[in-house]
Amino acid sequence: MTLPTHPVPVLTPRSAIRRCMFPLAVCIGFAAFSQEAIRSGNARSTPRDDQRPTGLMCELMSRPELTVVTDQRPSFSWIVPLTVPADAQTAYRVLVSSTADALARDEADLWDSGRVESADSVAVRYAGATLPANAPCFWKVRTWNRDGQPGEWSAVQEFRTAKRQDGTAVRTTTARYPLVQTEVRPVRVVRKGRGEFFVDFGRAAFGTVRLTAASAEAGVGVTVRLGEKLGPDDTVDPRPGGTIRFRQMTLPLEPGTHTYRVQIPRDKRNTGRAAIKMPEATGEVMPFRYCEIEGLPGDPAELDIVQIAVHYPFDDAAADFRCSDETLNAVWDLCKYSIKATSFCGVYVDGDRERIPYEADAYINQLCHYCVDREFTLARYSHEYLIQRPTWPTEWPLHSVLMAWADYLYTGDLDSARAFYDDLKAKTLHALAREDGLISTQTGLVTKEFLRSIHSGRIRDIVDWPGGERDGYAMAPINTVVNCFHHEALVLMGRLADALGNDQDAASYKTHAAKVAEAVNTKLVDPATGLYVDGEGKTHSALHANMFPLAFGLVPEDRRERVVEFVKSRGMACSVYAAQYLLEALYLAGEEEHALDLMRDRGKRGWYNMIAAGSTVSLEAWDIKYKPNLDWNHAWGAAPANIIPRFVLGVRPLEPGFGKVLIHPQPGSLSFAKGVVPTIRGPVSVSVGREGGSFRLTVSLPANMTARVILPRAADTAALTMDGQPASADSAGGRFVIDPVGAGKHEFLVK
Repeated sequence: MTLPTHPVPVLTPRSAIRRCMFPLAVCIGFAAFSQEAIRSGNARSTPRDDQRPTGLMCELMSRPELTVVTDQRPSFSWIVPLTVPADAQTAYRVLVSSTADALARDEADLWDSGRVESADSVAVRYAGATLPANAPCFWKVRTWNRDGQPGEWSAVQEFRTAKRQDGTAVRTTTARYPLVQTEVRPVRVVRKGRGEFFVDFGRAAFGTVRLTAASAEAGVGVTVRLGEKLGPDDTVDPRPGGTIRFRQMTLPLEPGTHTYRVQIPRDKRNTGRAAIKMPEATGEVMPFRYCEIEGLPGDPAELDIVQIAVHYPFDDAAADFRCSDETLNAVWDLCKYSIKATSFCGVYVDGDRERIPYEADAYINQLCHYCVDREFTLARYSHEYLIQRPTWPTEWPLHSVLMAWADYLYTGDLDSARAFYDDLKAKTLHALAREDGLISTQTGLVTKEFLRSIHSGRIRDIVDWPGGERDGYAMAPINTVVNCFHHEALVLMGRLADALGNDQDAASYKTHAAKVAEAVNTKLVDPATGLYVDGEGKTHSALHANMFPLAFGLVPEDRRERVVEFVKSRGMACSVYAAQYLLEALYLAGEEEHALDLMRDRGKRGWYNMIAAGSTVSLEAWDIKYKPNLDWNHAWGAAPANIIPRFVLGVRPLEPGFGKVLIHPQPGSLSFAKGVVPTIRGPVSVSVGREGGSFRLTVSLPANMTARVILPRAADTAALTMDGQPASADSAGGRFVIDPVGAGKHEFLVK
């Protein structure tokens, strides 16, 4: 739902400032263990932190007490303690009580699951008595390890239930946290003249400033300038171009010394009917890094000022990456921070110019958010918002199916897919298919009934945005890019149907996907070149017409090399949005060096150019020359935040909820790369390095997770060791494949 509007005053003295400071400390990690603990088992007279489940979540929230849980049967998740090598949970017991005191005595008046023989540690469904309405509840869990030994009880987590309406439960919706307001101190303050200061807060954030000023009389006006772009001689650029932000405001002072929170005037466009409104607790915000203050009375020697940054709760320590290339490190830092900074609305939006959610923007944002924080609620809420309030491009509702699958893959929780299953079926756009399975928006099938089924008023193909980023793409009624997305949506909808036990639907989607794949590969290919054309009846082959089939696994083996070489030849002939799929296509094709070069390129069409331009948040487009109205705060430009963890470090879920993980690092020519990737089961740490002709991988897996590890095999004579011992592995495509690998720390060496 749209957040409420409210009147915005010019300023607020300290006494009237409303705060919403909810720090979120997401508990991530698993404790180290000693050999003595392994030998002696888990029985202890006092609690041991390394024997306790950690990272408790209720309805995917680590801090559920900060909001309300509307589901009468909430789901619980936890991180299993690592107590022995290759540890895995064999059983659990959950207690839920209406009081913390009862739970401290191991008493549960709402639910005692008893000992449940199960490895489930994510999305465990509450199965107790009816939860009290509008009341606190408390839960904890203990687990049994691989050897059947019990661990300690976890810490207690509180959650609050929602009110009831008319004696019935409120409709289940994804709960969200309130927004956080973080005080950021300046990194540099320059006193430029009498009562005049320039302030640099180091990074742009959505928010405002709070400053202290003294005045002998009322009505003295202080000039406040805020902006994203640096001007000459320590000024804020007042004409930054595009939709790069600058605002000048006058702050009238009261007699005496007061602390003021500058209120941002409304912008007609980004606070309009379709925009997400800021909550009353934060007031209006704008993105800025720099501040100028003029006219402070008394000519103070120092300035007392902070940036109030508004964002969704975010654990800065949840993810990390460092490698041997400083450009790639800078790109990672830019993109990771972008996900935090652009969460200011409490819904994924497209940047400050509109503040409107869009499906493609949200999908890239979702993947990035999963890779930089152990946080899932904002992605799910944004996804469900867009299911019911879609936008106009044809490929965008198809993205809703991709988002639903990613939600299930990263959380292991089917609640959302189950609740919106019929909507997702419509979002495959199968109703637009002709006899051969291909779809079009121009064949008379876009009826009012169809538009109602996808909750939309119109639909039109987009391919890429802006239109000048399409590599000369020739639009056609039967559009190759649209049909690649249609195929992917059918494949993923089939997997969701299978997971939900809808066997007939699963079989039907599999059949339809195969039909579309055959049509794409017979009717949308130039037989002379072996490349995909832009659409039926067209002869032009754009980058987009070829990278999307490659990214979605549609290219047959006999044409794969030609398609890959063509994709590589086009460079970055696409937007920051389509770059997500270009990089995925290259890594999946084994072209890691080319993908790496694109991510660390220092030209105009690369992420480093965003940094060189002066931004600390990813841009809407590569440069203002390619989109004259671009903004400097668009999360869809942050693709490396998910590409680096998923492909450079190679950490991707093989099973929903990360029961099994793929570890397939593709560092290219980097001499070393290391990082931490958060998952719902705990962090996965990866470190890779090249030493002469050898390749070394160190990986740490949390308990209750197994891995498939894939390593490069440079020659047939290459030898593999695991934890210092010769290891057996399958060989496929010039690689070693070790499967399964158990929880704990492991070192692999290929030489």
